Amino acid sequence: MYARVLTWWTILRICLEERLVYRGDFALATLMRFMPIVTQIFLWYAVFEAAGGSTIAGYSYRDMVAYYLLTMLGRAFSSMPGLASGIASQIRSGEIKKFLIQPVDLLGFLFLSRLAHKLAYYSVAIGPFALVFFLCRDYFENYPHDAATWAAFLASLVMAFLIGYFLEATLGLIGFWFLEVSSLLFVYMLLSFFLSGHMFPLDMLPSPWKQIVVLLPLKYLAYFPSAVFLGKIQGARLAYELCLQAAWVLIFIALSRVMLHRGYRRYSGFGG
Repeated sequence: MYARVLTWWTILRICLEERLVYRGDFALATLMRFMPIVTQIFLWYAVFEAAGGSTIAGYSYRDMVAYYLLTMLGRAFSSMPGLASGIASQIRSGEIKKFLIQPVDLLGFLFLSRLAHKLAYYSVAIGPFALVFFLCRDYFENYPHDAATWAAFLASLVMAFLIGYFLEATLGLIGFWFLEVSSLLFVYMLLSFFLSGHMFPLDMLPSPWKQIVVLLPLKYLAYFPSAVFLGKIQGARLAYELCLQAAWVLIFIALSRVMLHRGYRRYSGFGG
């Protein structure tokens, strides 16, 4: 047990050092990531002006701007760029065979790599995030005043990271059955952008689409943490949604493990 923990710690430490050395562009990239939201602010200002300044689906203009800023934070936790395509590429090229002969688990190794990526990212990007949220502090009329809501918000971000990782890992493992999964990944990214709530709050969807979309796990990648912070989900419903989010985490962990096991049994490698 001690040897295994030491192995995982060594992998995490090396991955973290590696990223801190060559990813000094995190700070600039974070600031640039917030630039498109300026267009969204002007767009929604025009929408709310046309609506006479009233609320839309329970969101005021200030709530809407705060929501978009929070979705940027949520997506920074849950997005896993290149993970699924990287796994599929390793399967297709035969690089995956190193995990068959070395005492290192594929999903565990990639998880530590992504964890190191997020730790390095936030250690550098926390400055730009703090600056943007400070400049936009007037938009946050509704923010958590109690420790329980803050705890729920932080828990939702951690589980958003877990869902994002194991969901994309599961998609990448489809490469054991299909040589090319790029088209599938493009469709997923397109749907995820809309159905995660990154484009607009899911509360705005009409029936029956709203009831269908909220059943999907994608809402936990961006919409749910933002809604928790803004107080849109409270009380018993908040506890229920957190339990459901945790259930999705377990489902995707199990699904990725099953697919990896079956994929290894199916895989054949030839040549040097």
